[in-house]
Amino acid sequence: MNTSEFKEVKTLLSTSKNIVIIPHKNPDGDAIGSTLALYHYLSGLGHKAIVITPNDYPNFLKWIPGESTIIKYDSDTEVATEKIKEADIIFTLDFNHFSRTGNMESLLKTTDTTYIMIDHHQQPDDYAVYTYSDVMMSSTCQMIYHFIDNLGDVDKITADIATCIYIGIMTDTGSFRFRSTTSTTHKIIADLIDRGANNTEIHELIYDSNTYSRLQLRGVALKNLKVLPEYKAAYITLSQKELDDHNFKKGDTEGFVNMGLSIEGIKLALIFIENKGENIIKISLRSKGDFSVNEFSRNHFEGGGHHNAAGGKSNLSLQDTVEKFISILPSYKNALNS
Repeated sequence: MNTSEFKEVKTLLSTSKNIVIIPHKNPDGDAIGSTLALYHYLSGLGHKAIVITPNDYPNFLKWIPGESTIIKYDSDTEVATEKIKEADIIFTLDFNHFSRTGNMESLLKTTDTTYIMIDHHQQPDDYAVYTYSDVMMSSTCQMIYHFIDNLGDVDKITADIATCIYIGIMTDTGSFRFRSTTSTTHKIIADLIDRGANNTEIHELIYDSNTYSRLQLRGVALKNLKVLPEYKAAYITLSQKELDDHNFKKGDTEGFVNMGLSIEGIKLALIFIENKGENIIKISLRSKGDFSVNEFSRNHFEGGGHHNAAGGKSNLSLQDTVEKFISILPSYKNALNS
């Protein structure tokens, strides 16, 4: 989005509107943080704003300021559909293609309104009237900070907005260690703390809310961890039975894929998680250096994301998906060993 487009959006937001804010399916910290930060900001301007998620999200995100106002499309479809049809503006955050909203896709495709996209993933679609896309940005939450700044409203960032933005930046940068974390990111974090984000409390609420069963599941994941040293790769498998045996809740496997990547010498790590409900194998991919898991996932597992962090899926069985992955690796041996 250029300067003139920001001016147009500023004008668009100068009078009260019905506004819906939507993240991707299975929203994470950046998706919930960015949507709620924007919700608080727009509500403060006098708009009738509401966040509608495609489905539920992990319990460790349910303390975030404003979370209780969120409508979940899969469990409150009628109300969510009405809100979407009444919307003067729909913001789509942390995704760039309607397919990332699951069962909401067809409704969004047929809704005639002004779409505004704010996202940092690669290869954005062209459905939005205004597209703010930057693949070099650490997170959509950092983009929300810049969005508010470009509208001349940094002084309107409250403690609640600061908290929401902090959460998304923290989680999407792996607690500020990924290569997307820049000096600008740290300057924004400092400003958020000055504006009321309690960094110690946020870290504790996000990362120190383990249940006994989740820790036991982590043990299973570690036991299932396999290393392929010739490819500098590691992977973890979790079957539906293993999930069920450990009282799996949404979000319980968050960060597990990084255990493989933490091994000395490993450049590529994946976790394959069986989901009988959707009849798919959910895949998370992480890498170090120049190896692009975004391209790897797009080429082989119907996914994508960022250069060093991506997602994907497989319609094969868990065993066949792993065998497919291993069969692909020889083609990438040179890239992984360079």
